Amino acid sequence: MGLAVGQTVTGTASAIPVIRATNGEPDWDQLAKIINQWLPNAFVVGMPYNMDGSENDMTVKATQFIARLEERFDLPCHTMDERLSTREAKDLSRANAERGGKKFNDKAIVDSYAAQLILESWLAENSNKP
Repeated sequence: MGLAVGQTVTGTASAIPVIRATNGEPDWDQLAKIINQWLPNAFVVGMPYNMDGSENDMTVKATQFIARLEERFDLPCHTMDERLSTREAKDLSRANAERGGKKFNDKAIVDSYAAQLILESWLAENSNKP
């Protein structure tokens, strides 16, 4: 599961290392450690809609994850459409790898970049809200 941290003052986000998920279930202990380290005020979760905007099985699972996240950590959870974020993250990861003279092949980096892009999109859309 890709993760990022951000802040509202600059509207920027940074990718942080992914956490493992097994059968769609995150490592809750690892997630709790990250939350205790960063002390967020809220969560933003990417919603995996179909290209036509309709929901699918993953959308339902994301909604269930949000309910568990809010219940466990007692923080608000916002959603952001994540369509095409993985494609954009792959392009970004590939460009960064090529600049560094490396091969592009790390799914974990792509997931973290996607989380960063989703969070930055949410921050941009909500910058004028209290």
